[in-house]
Amino acid sequence: MAQPFVALVTGASTGIGEATARRLAREPGARLVLAARREQRLRALADELGGATVVAVDLTSPEAPETVREAIERDHGELHLLVNNAGASWRGSFGDAGWDNVERHMKLNFEAPVRLTEAVLPLLRRTAAAGAGEDDRRVSIVNVASTAARVARPGAGAYSASKFALVGWSDALHAEEAEHGIHVGLVLPGYVATEGFPATEIRAKAATRWIVARPTTVAEAIVEAGPGGKAERYAPRPYFLAAAARLLAPGLVRRATRGGAFTTATGSDASD
Repeated sequence: MAQPFVALVTGASTGIGEATARRLAREPGARLVLAARREQRLRALADELGGATVVAVDLTSPEAPETVREAIERDHGELHLLVNNAGASWRGSFGDAGWDNVERHMKLNFEAPVRLTEAVLPLLRRTAAAGAGEDDRRVSIVNVASTAARVARPGAGAYSASKFALVGWSDALHAEEAEHGIHVGLVLPGYVATEGFPATEIRAKAATRWIVARPTTVAEAIVEAGPGGKAERYAPRPYFLAAAARLLAPGLVRRATRGGAFTTATGSDASD
C-alpha cells in the first residue's frame, strides 16, 4: 500500500489549481487539501477525485492561514506538498490606479502565500523530520509566480511587483529550508488560458495562439518543481527566453514592451 502523500493546493476551484489537483490525485497515496473561496466548486471537484479535504476560505483574511492549518492537522496530521497557486491580476497604470492597486496585488499574490507558508511550515518540517520523502517524493513548497516576475509590462506593474516579491522570497526560503529537508520550487507560467486570465486576444489569432498553454502544462511543471525537486520551471518552457532577454538586452525589452508587446495579462490563476 502506498504511503500517504498529503498535498495542499490553493486556488483549487478552477484553472491551474484545479488542473494541479487532478494531476496530484494520480500520485500514489495522494490525499488532497483544496483551498479556495468557492466551496461548491471545491466540493464538486473533491467528489470527482474520490474525496479531499475542502477549505473554503478567502486567503487574504487574517484567520485564513490558521483555518487551513487546523483542517490539515485534523484530517491528516502531516503535509508533504504546499502549492501556493492562488493569485489574480487587475490591470491599470500606476498613474491611474496608484497604491491601492499595488496593495491589493501584494495582499493576495505575496502576503497571502507568505502567511499561509508561515502557518504550515512547522507541519512541513515535522513531516520531513519524520522521514517523509524516502519514496523520492520530497517534502516541498511550490510557489506559482509568473513570467511577469521577470519582465514587467505597461498596465501590469502592480502584478509584476507582487510576483517579483514572491520570486525573491522563494529563493531565500529555498536556502533557509534546505537544512530542514524541505525543497522550495518555483513555477513561472506565461500565457495560460484560465478563467482569471482568458488570453482572449492572443487565442483569437492563429499567429499567436500557439504561445497560450493549457493549465495541465503548468500542473506538470508544479510536480517537477515540487516532488521532482527542480529549482524552477517556466511553463511553457520557451518562456525562459523572455527572462534571458531581460538580463541580456534590457533596453531592447523595455522598448518592445513600451511599443505594445506582451501587453496582455499573464500569470497564475484567479483566487477563487
